[in-house]
Amino acid sequence: MTVSTSRLIILSAAFLSLSANWQFFSTAANAFPPSEGNVLFLCSLAVVHACVLALLLLAASSRYTFKPVLTVLLMVAASAAYFSDHFGSVIDDTMILNMAQTDIRETLDLVTLELIARLLLLGVLPILLLWRVRIRRNSWRSETRMRMALAGGVIITIVSLILLFGSSYASFFREFKPVRYYATPTYPIYSLAKFIGGGPNVLTSGPITEIAEDATLAEGDTHRELMILVIGETARADHLSLYGYPRDTNPVLSKMDEIYTYQNVSACGTSTAVSVPCIFSDINRADFNVGEAGASENLLDVLKRVGVSVLWRDNNSDSKGVALRVDYQDFKTPERNPVCDDECRDVGMLDGLQEYIDAQSGDVLIVLHQMGNHGPAYYKRYPPEFEHFTPACQSNKLSECSNDEIINAYDNAIRYTDWFLGQVIDFLKKNQDGYESMMLYVSDHGESLGEYGMYLHGAPYAFAPSAQTNVPLIIWEGEENDIDEESLAELELKGTSHDAIYSSVLTFFEVNTTDIESDLELFRLDNAE
Repeated sequence: MTVSTSRLIILSAAFLSLSANWQFFSTAANAFPPSEGNVLFLCSLAVVHACVLALLLLAASSRYTFKPVLTVLLMVAASAAYFSDHFGSVIDDTMILNMAQTDIRETLDLVTLELIARLLLLGVLPILLLWRVRIRRNSWRSETRMRMALAGGVIITIVSLILLFGSSYASFFREFKPVRYYATPTYPIYSLAKFIGGGPNVLTSGPITEIAEDATLAEGDTHRELMILVIGETARADHLSLYGYPRDTNPVLSKMDEIYTYQNVSACGTSTAVSVPCIFSDINRADFNVGEAGASENLLDVLKRVGVSVLWRDNNSDSKGVALRVDYQDFKTPERNPVCDDECRDVGMLDGLQEYIDAQSGDVLIVLHQMGNHGPAYYKRYPPEFEHFTPACQSNKLSECSNDEIINAYDNAIRYTDWFLGQVIDFLKKNQDGYESMMLYVSDHGESLGEYGMYLHGAPYAFAPSAQTNVPLIIWEGEENDIDEESLAELELKGTSHDAIYSSVLTFFEVNTTDIESDLELFRLDNAE
């Protein structure tokens, strides 16, 4: 079969626009309801989108690049559309960073038969047909005239439709920016180019900038401090009964004394790849980017430099670059984690921890990075005995489950985290005689569970729902320490964010430095002036 370049461009643009943009067009339809006289505008939007794709293909339609470029676009479109359609995901540069840092276990949780079928039917099959087609090549002059005619026709079509529906397009471009994030494969390709080009979410190599250079431990402090900082995964505050959720998802912590739950806590990002580095950075969320943070020291480096023993134990993908210069232990496999069934459990990170503490002579910070509620396979995140809410979704393909079943599985995983945190606190209680102790738990980000048609996390922060940004932050304090309890009770009612972790942990370890922002602290010391 032989076709002209212009015909193949038009057919390909139409196919990409129609096969990969259900979420884009449905989101546009929600913003511009057809019932309110927007049918023609929505039809024009589909034509404009296809025309933009045609221009992109035209720019890549040389003899040697056209088929390879179109092959990439077809695979990107098929895969991106699946995640947009099923989870409401936006493929931006942050999401690409997440993909780059995701381990094989997390990747397998996302692989379903439906994803494979879509890749085969809308990706592989069209690619096979593409490479069987012969492109008819005309003379240089004829080819140039054809390209100019096609480009002119496409541009005229775009301009005419925008002028014809001017007021609607003005609103679309000015007020409905999030809708455009779902345009496939244009936005994913733009995001990939931004990522490769060294955008703010790209880690760079080079010398590490020292921070808090004036940091020192308080003189005359004869008491040793012990903190276990638990970094939760994908827990949203409104699904913890400690925060008023009507279901009993915190049967353990709700019965414990000296528990403080901080209200209205904003995450730094909507993904682990952004939030975890931000939690430990001295850069506040408004100015944070992964590249800058990766080129600087973080909270762990400062504590290690002043003499605090720092240990990171990980049951998630990794530390996202935070623990590169401190002791790091991987608990994702049975070789180290003694509590493994279908997967290795968070509680296994407590194994051998007493021996580590006993071997230290000074202050100790232990970071436990949970697997927590990582989706979409929530049912894997807890042992069978924690199947409290039933029926629970038993699939990583959320479309196979009702929304109630998805929430049941998610809430069961929250109950397991509640039990795990209880085990952490019991462990700390055994060390109260020798240490001023504290547990600080904070989730890296939240999770969408079907609200507004969105699932999972990773939405651009500018329009991310509160389900992805409002996270739990819980403190337990030991019997003997220098914390002003009145400040704990007072400040837990004040809105806060991940930005508070850096200064608060330094304060707990009584580190003197001008890098501490006192207005961000979660508590004050009794001896604070």
